[in-house]
Amino acid sequence: MVQKTSNAFVAASWIAMGVGTLGFIIGLWRADMLLNEKGYYFTVLMFGLFGVISLQKAVRDRLEELPVTEIYYGICWFGTILSIALLIIGLWNATLQPSEKGFYAFAFLLAIFGAIAVQKNVRDNLIYDKANPTNTYIDE
Repeated sequence: MVQKTSNAFVAASWIAMGVGTLGFIIGLWRADMLLNEKGYYFTVLMFGLFGVISLQKAVRDRLEELPVTEIYYGICWFGTILSIALLIIGLWNATLQPSEKGFYAFAFLLAIFGAIAVQKNVRDNLIYDKANPTNTYIDE
C-alpha cells in the first residue's frame, strides 16, 4: 500500500532539519572561537547531513531491491559514523562550556534526524505521486 506522507510530518521534518542546521550555524557564527574551529564544526555538520541522506537513500534502495554496491553502502555508513565521531572528538577536546558542547551536540542530532526524515518524506511522496497521477491537463 502506497500512502502519502502527512503534511504535519513533512512540516515537522523540515522544521527539525532547519532548526537544527540553522541553530548550529548561528551558534558557530556567534561563538568565540577561531575561524579554523568554526570551519571544522561547519564541515562536520555538512558531512553529517550528506552522510545520513546518502545512507537513508542507500538503505531505502536496498529495501526496494534497487542496485546499491557494497562499497557505496559501506562508505555511507562510514561517512555517517565518522561525522558523528568527529563531532564527539571535537567537542570532547574543545575549550567550551558544557552547555555549549551540549547545544552543538543536540543541534547536530536534530539536523541529521531532520535530514533523514526529509529524505524519507521526499522518497515516499515521489512514490505516491507516481502511483497516483493527478494529471488534469486535457489535450484539446
